[in-house]
Amino acid sequence: MRIGEIIGNVTLSRCHRSLQGATWRIVVPLDQNGLRDRQTGRGEPFVLFDEFGSGDGSLVAISDGAEASAPFYPDQKPIDAYCAALLDHVELEPNTQPLQ
Repeated sequence: MRIGEIIGNVTLSRCHRSLQGATWRIVVPLDQNGLRDRQTGRGEPFVLFDEFGSGDGSLVAISDGAEASAPFYPDQKPIDAYCAALLDHVELEPNTQPLQ
């Protein structure tokens, strides 16, 4: 599981019926530096399936790969990344050095 920041949304004209009722969001994964200042330490953006109602700037927990569809078992959804949680606060240890 990774942490990311929501930076936008995707509008679909049509989608698979199992995906109706949710939102597609654009998320940027953050490393330790990104969690500290949100300017550096940002990965490549990708699209995420969101049922929780995240907004621009929200921090989210990201489940991706095969685990992304696990919450829907035994149903299957054609998704690669899922918003597993909305994060209100992320606290890092003060003595942890930023990644180089």
